[in-house]
Amino acid sequence: MSKVLTLRVDDYSYEILKRAAEGEKRTISNYLEFAAINYTLNDLFISDEEIEEIKYLFPSLRKGIKDAEDGRYRIVE
Repeated sequence: MSKVLTLRVDDYSYEILKRAAEGEKRTISNYLEFAAINYTLNDLFISDEEIEEIKYLFPSLRKGIKDAEDGRYRIVE
């Protein structure tokens, strides 16, 4: 069963959303649903591949922090 959401936006934001929806050949309501779900699934969750990349970076980040704490760095101008 579908639910109703009420959204209040200013005129400028409305025009942006309206044009984006028209560009996708969607209604504004459908465009907002699509955009919200797309953002939620793709930007808020980390994929397994991204997790592996992050795990790979941790040792380098820890070493960099330790080097900075120990004063082993120089400022390049």
